[in-house]
Amino acid sequence: MASTIEVNSSVGIDGNSYTTAISNDKLTNDDFLKLMIQELKLQDPTKPMDSAQMLSTQMQMSQMNTNQEMIKAMQSMQTAFTQSSLSNASGIIGKNIEDGNIGSSGTTKAYTVRSVENVDGEIQVKAQEILYLEDRVVVPDSTDATKSTVVNYNAAGEILDDKGNKTGNKIVLTAPGVPLVSDGKLTVLDANNEKITNHKYTLAGVTVPVYSDQLTTLPFSNITKIF
Repeated sequence: MASTIEVNSSVGIDGNSYTTAISNDKLTNDDFLKLMIQELKLQDPTKPMDSAQMLSTQMQMSQMNTNQEMIKAMQSMQTAFTQSSLSNASGIIGKNIEDGNIGSSGTTKAYTVRSVENVDGEIQVKAQEILYLEDRVVVPDSTDATKSTVVNYNAAGEILDDKGNKTGNKIVLTAPGVPLVSDGKLTVLDANNEKITNHKYTLAGVTVPVYSDQLTTLPFSNITKIF
């Protein structure tokens, strides 16, 4: 509500007073009543204002105020709903999801959620696509059977050292992340593609996801499965 309202008037060439300026254009119903009273004071007695028109104008202003308050209430509800949705969606961070799309391998695409955010009122997730599952390969410790060293290898099966450099040895794969097992042992080749028979590489019995280097943005509403 406007705290003050000042109406400036001047006398026209016909001798009547006319409103020339209003100090605040954000009028409320109370301001309108003040303005109407001022207009009544300044009106030409021989040409009184149309009371029906004044009442219609006041009702229109009242309706506008009501609509504005309703809009504010709806915006407040929308904000609260969005914040609640964002809070609920944050519970899937770190979890795996599917969106129903099929990848190049013919299987449903899967992702691991890294973050969620509100973009123009829509909840979206940022996730890394799981390219494939890799069978973990290890070398058991020769002195302690409970310990082993993880062997890193790429999609081509090439064995990597701790710095990610190729060692020259290669694990034969039947598919990305799936080593070939022959006679109960992994099939491993040396730099000359000759089969190594006395290696210590073995399957750990677990799989780990291999991710895309890029993040994918998905609408939260597109998620079809969480696991």
